[in-house]
Amino acid sequence: MRRLGVNIDHVATLRNARGEYHPNPLDAAKFVKKIGADSITIHLREDRRHINDYDAKKICSVKGLAVNLEISTNKEIVKKALNIKPNYICIVPENRKEITTEGGLDLIKNKKIIKEIIFKFKKKKIRTSLFINPSINDVKISKELSTDCVEIHTGKIANLIKSKKRYLNEFNKIKKCSVLAKKMGIEVHAGHGLDYKTTKILTKINHIKEFNIGHFIIGESVFFGLKKIIHNFKKIIR
Repeated sequence: MRRLGVNIDHVATLRNARGEYHPNPLDAAKFVKKIGADSITIHLREDRRHINDYDAKKICSVKGLAVNLEISTNKEIVKKALNIKPNYICIVPENRKEITTEGGLDLIKNKKIIKEIIFKFKKKKIRTSLFINPSINDVKISKELSTDCVEIHTGKIANLIKSKKRYLNEFNKIKKCSVLAKKMGIEVHAGHGLDYKTTKILTKINHIKEFNIGHFIIGESVFFGLKKIIHNFKKIIR
């Protein structure tokens, strides 16, 4: 059964716009779980542009709430994440100046530090995932690093589909990576830039077991409500 992870970072973005307390990301996490999300994703960025330390601690402490905490390789953030003890961890690249995550990890450049981080989380029995580009080489390196999962960056295919351009080549890259990862015993997730159409196309790849979606869900909920949007995605992936 495929799973839907809902990223609630932009609930915190909306709250921070006023510098006050509403809307509360903790309430959002509980509500999203109640209406059908299989897990909640939050990204504790170095600049704390949306989710902050208090949010992460409170959300990860809720019993029965599966939380996927995205972090960079920054030592301070890794230390905080180990103390917070989320259900799942996803290591992602992070550039202070970026508006959103721009691509997968540079596994070759950061191989040593990523391996050390994975070891620390596995020691605490926390599922680990690596955010990678749809690259066969990245899948092979991920196996060497002993990660439990890979989340394939779907930003490029999403942009091609939205621009009504040819996307088959990118689709095949994602499919080949998913097949190889599955053969190697690595669970496959997909995320970034996903909307209804892109998600529906990617469901043709049976090896993808989890879709993590945030910006589109929060954006569409302004018009149609979180409950309806999440239910729509549940129908698409299942």
